[in-house]
Amino acid sequence: MELAHIPLNKLSISNQNMRHGAKAPDVSDIMPSIKKLGIQQPLLVRKNGEGFEIVAGRRRYFSLMEIAKNDKDDKQIDDVPCSIMAAGDDAAALEASLIENIARLDPDAMSRFETFTNLVKQGKTVADIAETFGVTEIMIKRSLALGNLIPAIRKLFQAEEIEMETIRLLTLASVAQQKKWLKLKKNSDEPRTWQLKQWLFDGELKLSAALFPLEDYKGQIVTDLFGEEGYFTNSKKFWGLQNRYIAEMREKHIKEGWDDVVIMETGDQFCEWVHAKTLKTSGGRVYIEVRKSGEVNEYKGYITTEEFNRRERRLQNKDNNTEPVSKPELTKAAQNYVALHRHNAVRVSLFKRPNVALRLMVAHAICGAYHWKVNPNPQRADKIETSQSIDESIAQKAFFKERDEVFKLLNWPTDEGIETCTNNLSYEAINVFQTLQTLSDEDVLRIMTFVMAETMESNTSMTEVLGNEFKVNMWDFWQPEGHFFDLIRNKNAINAMVSDIGGKEVADGNVTSTARIQKKIIDDFLTGTGRERVLDWMPNYMKFPFQSYTKSGAGDLSDNAKLAEELTK
Repeated sequence: MELAHIPLNKLSISNQNMRHGAKAPDVSDIMPSIKKLGIQQPLLVRKNGEGFEIVAGRRRYFSLMEIAKNDKDDKQIDDVPCSIMAAGDDAAALEASLIENIARLDPDAMSRFETFTNLVKQGKTVADIAETFGVTEIMIKRSLALGNLIPAIRKLFQAEEIEMETIRLLTLASVAQQKKWLKLKKNSDEPRTWQLKQWLFDGELKLSAALFPLEDYKGQIVTDLFGEEGYFTNSKKFWGLQNRYIAEMREKHIKEGWDDVVIMETGDQFCEWVHAKTLKTSGGRVYIEVRKSGEVNEYKGYITTEEFNRRERRLQNKDNNTEPVSKPELTKAAQNYVALHRHNAVRVSLFKRPNVALRLMVAHAICGAYHWKVNPNPQRADKIETSQSIDESIAQKAFFKERDEVFKLLNWPTDEGIETCTNNLSYEAINVFQTLQTLSDEDVLRIMTFVMAETMESNTSMTEVLGNEFKVNMWDFWQPEGHFFDLIRNKNAINAMVSDIGGKEVADGNVTSTARIQKKIIDDFLTGTGRERVLDWMPNYMKFPFQSYTKSGAGDLSDNAKLAEELTK
């Protein structure tokens, strides 16, 4: 038998539990004690997949579930102490042993502390004590932590004048802090539980927030013996080190080519809804958010929405409210005259430079322009299961792998969801065009192919034309799966599939069977369950050219296939 603390969401009621399936029990008698002191007697559990099932301790489990559900603002429920059964263990014997062990423990928290302390003085280790009483080592450590309290606070706790969460925090306080807190309590002016952590730790600076090596910090560090978290007690020393590393982060980003790195004031929150995502090459900046807890977050490639809108209006010459600083030397009509002649000369010159035209076209396909707009195919799925199937498919994974390689060629970050078509702004097209000018024709064609693939419309005759042209073998990209068959409802089509995979005799013999039974027959052939396994079967719907199973056809898919056939004769 192994003792461990297990997260509440990893536990469930075993179907071997004698009360499995019964309605939730009344736990009003034990819930106050559990809410105050936590679980004192471990639950008896055994491994079940990725979680654990409860063999004994159902009422304790439901008490914790009730506390978690009702106390929305309460602290997070601690991991639950459990005794994990090994294969071959007898549940009844183990439960009896646990009850016998826990019965030897005094129910009073301070009395348990005194018992454990005396055992430690006799040379017993935490592991020895845990084994003796059948509880986890963490429970022993938490009880021994009460030794950090001064006698006056222990007495108040024993008299139930201080709640457990406050005691947990006071075990971390120095003697001087405890005395100061006690003095404040006598005047009913002590910091409440939710304020106490900040009062003790000068802003609740967690060890996990530090950017610097912990050995560089020369102040005191307090370890939470209950929650197993550490805190810095000297905020001045912490921020002295943390700010130095934040400054180094800023210098690093500037060297990476970011025009601006904004270190936000401590406590200010970065709000994405008032910023617009922008490429580094288009003036995007880095924002460094610094929280009062010491945690640091980075937001790369943003400008304010106001800046974004102002720049867009200026570039498209639509900001009629902004008066020019001085009157231009050309009138609007003269500007139009010159612009059209210059445009004509450039576009005719483009005919002699097809390699430049290729790059220019790809840049516009990616970024768009005032007269050019290309949108990625959204791949909208009607059902969540369909979306999941697409996301997990071989073809989708191959597509995203190619996308990452294309983004690298464009110097775009591969970990951000940048769409092929961005904001239809000419300055972005220029930036992409300049990047394409540095690449080989082979790389440009690779990017162009990706753009075409991403923007190609789904469920059209073009898909059929290309699939037939390429002689696409769907077996390389898709295999029959459960969700596909869930979506097929026509019994005649299902029976035709049975005939296709198992032969006419099998299909005719089950022609009156339900759709569910006939789908099960198909599955049996695919898996080899009681029937000879078929390894290379592919439904007509997935073949190129497309075929339906009945004369009624498959809607748009049949129409698309018919048009593709007519146009390519």
